[in-house]
Amino acid sequence: MNSDNQLPALEFPRPLVTVDIVIFSVLEGALKVVLVKRPGNLSEPFPNRWALPGGFIDVDKDVSLLDCALRKLREKTGVEASYLEQLGSWGGSQRDPRGWSVTNAFFALMPGRELALTKGANAAHVEWVDAEAALRKRMAFDHSEILASALARLRGKVEYTSLPAFLLDEPFTLPQLQHMYEIVLGRPVDKSAFRKRMLDGGFLAEAGMVSGGLGRPAMGYRLVDRSHATHFPRTFSPRDAAPELE
Repeated sequence: MNSDNQLPALEFPRPLVTVDIVIFSVLEGALKVVLVKRPGNLSEPFPNRWALPGGFIDVDKDVSLLDCALRKLREKTGVEASYLEQLGSWGGSQRDPRGWSVTNAFFALMPGRELALTKGANAAHVEWVDAEAALRKRMAFDHSEILASALARLRGKVEYTSLPAFLLDEPFTLPQLQHMYEIVLGRPVDKSAFRKRMLDGGFLAEAGMVSGGLGRPAMGYRLVDRSHATHFPRTFSPRDAAPELE
């Protein structure tokens, strides 16, 4: 240790470190995700490929990985996410031609309002893309794998949590919440079983009457606690599925 009581400078190679975010929303009745198109400049890796929004950690601005994710989210959408969760880490010597790299992936949920997406300095275009269609795109880096993992995590957790509520602006009605569940799950659920589960979950607070389906008034709800999703004691089982018509 030197006279200034400072640790000696590190002298080993350091990997490239980034944060990438899978931003989900429901628009036009479909689950969608934000993709950015990388520039066509051949000096950049994966020119003209679609990718997830994100970027390098700024050691002067980002105290943590979460801080970096929140910063990138604000830069891309201009708003805070209703829900943000760390998904996992991907790393290796082959994922980025510029060198050994690691990315820390998050997924975010946002209400389906019109957001003014910003393409950023290192993107030619940015847009909402149908989540299933995005999986079929040839994406940059290992972003196809990250997107598939995020979609599986979201659909898996929707089976036993209140996550779809974060896709709605408040106040919302129970039919609107059920619609979010059905869009994410990709299947209908039984109305009476769904209503009982939601009201028994203890995570909703009545917010007064609002305009419901067909212009009729319905009870509106807000989340009691927006800091986390509520976990249900069991998953949606086949008996919760909407009955098929003869």
